[in-house]
Amino acid sequence: MPHVSRYDRDRLEKVLDRQHGVVARRQALSCALTAKAIGYRTRADGPWQIVLPGVYFRGRGTPLSAEQRAVAAWLYAGPALGVTGAAALTFHGVPGHRGDLVDVLVPLSNQRSSAGFARLWRTAIEPGAIYQDGAVRYVPLDRAVADTARMLADLAAVRAVVSAVVQRGQVALWQLSRELDAGPVRGSALFRRALSEVAAGVRSTAEADLLTLVRQAKLPAPLYNPRLYVGAEFLASPDAWWPEFGVAVEVDSKAWHLSPADWERTLARHARMTAQGILVLHFPPGRLRSARRDVTAEMRSALARSHGPLPHIRTVPAMR
Repeated sequence: MPHVSRYDRDRLEKVLDRQHGVVARRQALSCALTAKAIGYRTRADGPWQIVLPGVYFRGRGTPLSAEQRAVAAWLYAGPALGVTGAAALTFHGVPGHRGDLVDVLVPLSNQRSSAGFARLWRTAIEPGAIYQDGAVRYVPLDRAVADTARMLADLAAVRAVVSAVVQRGQVALWQLSRELDAGPVRGSALFRRALSEVAAGVRSTAEADLLTLVRQAKLPAPLYNPRLYVGAEFLASPDAWWPEFGVAVEVDSKAWHLSPADWERTLARHARMTAQGILVLHFPPGRLRSARRDVTAEMRSALARSHGPLPHIRTVPAMR
């Protein structure tokens, strides 16, 4: 540069610190940086990089973090309602849901198009309570789940999102049902199906596979994740339970048995149930998909050879 431009350095630094090193062109200009100064900083070997049209990141050679991508998309969107989708799930602490895109809800009057990793969704349905993180606003978790579910084309992925938040107690079923009814019908079929599975007591993707298998085989419908008692003493909470047959199914995932203590608890639960006369079947999640016919035959055989209900066992259905 021919000379050092005068600008509000302190103000610019505060903006960059608050926004994880990301700044919009309009913000830089408001700090008295000239267009020429911005161009100099964003040159090929300059200290800033252009991450979205009119949005810059202070630094080069380092991939943007989830927080920085959310800030950049938010700033690019202009007048916006809130970040939603996978980025909002990450903000709310839902594990395992990462996406390449950042979804931002904008009002109908916002005519800006999506660009790069910023995907804009025009909507007339404003989110409720907003969660603020620095410069970025995020939609509530129930809205983020609903929006994410409508964007997905794979039932297993939708199940994973819905079951994750319900099983962790982060969102109640009625809240998701409210979002389903309030939102658009388009793209909601898989979301509706996943919610119906949760309403039946299903709490994981593997259990949803079990439910699908039971329905397709036209087996009697079990209860999912009920609590079993002998008198006032808690016995177990199997993944599926046929009280009229005294048969239970446990879907055993390696993810839940990473330590000897976990495995010992599984064996102890199995022993408690069999000691009370329950016939317990164990299936790994993968077998529910790779050996569907064999699993169906084993469940059908167990129901056929059962000795009927066990009157001393009290069943309490799963809480919705």
